[in-house]
Amino acid sequence: MDILAILKQDYENFPENQTYDIYAEDVYFQDPLNQFRGLDRYRQNIDFIRTWFRDIRLDLHQIDRTNNLIKARWTLNWNTPLPGYPRIAIPGWSELELDSADRIVRHIDYWNCSRWDVVKQHFPR
Repeated sequence: MDILAILKQDYENFPENQTYDIYAEDVYFQDPLNQFRGLDRYRQNIDFIRTWFRDIRLDLHQIDRTNNLIKARWTLNWNTPLPGYPRIAIPGWSELELDSADRIVRHIDYWNCSRWDVVKQHFPR
């Protein structure tokens, strides 16, 4: 299993057709809005994104692996279902920790902007 190739494909397809078997059942996830443990909850999080937002695009800029740590830099974009469907962009990066079987046991997302910056994008002037 080439974990980097799988992740590149998942980023390209996001949020559709994700490869969930590369995650441990008790995977820990954290981003500036969420923190939880478990693969079922991880799937629910992606389903929420797919259900509520439109024209979702996750552009992968760089992905590297050093031992059991993968770092991916990306920009997530979508249209929010508000009047005018404002386009939202969140640049950031993910740190994915792997176990000895190359399953992701920890997935932490960081944003290069504040939560307030994201809120303000919903109400363009």
